[in-house]
Amino acid sequence: MKRWSISAGLLLVVAGCSSSGGSTDANGDEQIELTFSTWGNENHIAVYEELLEAYYVDHPNVHVTIQTTPFPDYQQNMTVLAAGQELPDIGWAAERMVPQFIENNILADLSALREDESFHFEDILPGTITQYEVGDALYGVPFSSPPHIIFYNKTLFEKNGLETPQELESRGEWTWEAFEEAAAVIAEEEGVYGANFFRAWETWENLLAHTRAEGGDLFNEDTTEFTWNSDAGISTLEMLERMMFEDRSHPRAGDQVAFEAGNVGMFFDVYSYVSTAREIEDFEWDIAPVPLGSQGRSPILGQAGYVMFEGTEHPEEALDLIRYFASQTGMEATSTYFAPPRASVLESDAFIEQPGNPPRASMESTILNLSEESRVLPIHPEWQNIDNHILQGFDHLFGQTAEPADILEQMEASINPLVQE
Repeated sequence: MKRWSISAGLLLVVAGCSSSGGSTDANGDEQIELTFSTWGNENHIAVYEELLEAYYVDHPNVHVTIQTTPFPDYQQNMTVLAAGQELPDIGWAAERMVPQFIENNILADLSALREDESFHFEDILPGTITQYEVGDALYGVPFSSPPHIIFYNKTLFEKNGLETPQELESRGEWTWEAFEEAAAVIAEEEGVYGANFFRAWETWENLLAHTRAEGGDLFNEDTTEFTWNSDAGISTLEMLERMMFEDRSHPRAGDQVAFEAGNVGMFFDVYSYVSTAREIEDFEWDIAPVPLGSQGRSPILGQAGYVMFEGTEHPEEALDLIRYFASQTGMEATSTYFAPPRASVLESDAFIEQPGNPPRASMESTILNLSEESRVLPIHPEWQNIDNHILQGFDHLFGQTAEPADILEQMEASINPLVQE
């Protein structure tokens, strides 16, 4: 019997309340009702359904309702639920959400997991935990920490007589220049684009892999200054403008494309896109790391973790559920779709050689070898406002109403007051 439910669209406020009302079962044990909030798809939810069935064997008095909300609405929904004191017990939190959640005091401290020998906290890659730490407090545990990578249509590369990104990578020649040249060749076919940086038009962060490879970044180290308005940043926006409007190798805003449809040569995303890629039958695909620039390579690290929300009526049970989901057993299960931050799982044959995965060499060069080199996108508590100003700038780029240098100058003027407060 399924023991979870999905609420499409907005979170159901009624289900958000974690109170069990003090009910008991036939044995007199208190029945614990927990809510678990995600933005996952049906494949992700199915993994948690299976995990929970095993969990219920030893916790028969616990029932977990899974709620799902589209990612673009998730952070705002949590804010609304917090205002109404209707937060779920536990949930997912992406890197961009964590600073605001911490500043708003809606996350509970999970430091007890550090001292739990059975949890093996030391197995979690150190670079994946820092954004959840404030002083001695720990406000989350990562479950997915993949570097942003490139999915490429190997069939299109071979059809056009091009060396693949993996072939170039093996010789240290997979550069941004090679990327742009390959995209232009692939786009010579009618109705086909060479590359796509955007999962959705709001997800511009993949472009920072180019900026970082040229020695720039979005912010300074302590996130008190917007630094994308630089030679490196300008070169990134100029590259995108060139690909969109000169080479026509990148979709323009409004174009309907999808890597799985076979009309895109290279697509930037994180490892979890493999859940869609595994279903592709019409062409052969593979993965590759982001290209090299003049200053090397610095992939963006995707990040999502488990958090416990303040106000849960069952903190012990909520923490125990996070302990289970984030354990080696839990991460082995979720590694079907998420690059695990536990070294023991990340380096295992079970993760690398899952059915439908790319070849081992590609997994090693793209996921394993770059996980510790990748850096999480620097996020600020004012991220939603910052993101809006950046998107306004991209509206000008997409509409060709301003030059890249002017766009970044306006972003800087709008964003610096937010980060310097």
